[in-house]
Amino acid sequence: MNTDTAPNKKVHQGRNIKRLREMLGIKQESLAFDLGVSQATVSDYEQKEALDEKILEKVSQALKVSVDAIKNMTDENLTNFFQSFYDNSSLNYQCTFNPIDKIIELYSEKEELYKQLLKDKDILIEKLSKDSN
Repeated sequence: MNTDTAPNKKVHQGRNIKRLREMLGIKQESLAFDLGVSQATVSDYEQKEALDEKILEKVSQALKVSVDAIKNMTDENLTNFFQSFYDNSSLNYQCTFNPIDKIIELYSEKEELYKQLLKDKDILIEKLSKDSN
């Protein structure tokens, strides 16, 4: 009998929390802050194979994932979860303006602001020199 396809694979909830947190780019300190616990407590959660239902609910809300994702995610379905989690249509973003034109526009604005700053500086120097005489 092949045990690789057995449906009763152990799920390590703490490890799943860590994976989700890391994939979402969230640090332990940030998650701890959102949960109102210490960073060491989050580290402890990530070491436990099974967690209390209330903790799982709080963590799932903080990470914005379902409790089922934490409870049921295995190595095999981890990739599928994230492929469905993110909308791939955002990868086909079409720019509605020419980026080079925007750079030129910003440069021109910067140049005008610099000219105004120099003009204001000259006025201030003139005022200060009049006041000192």
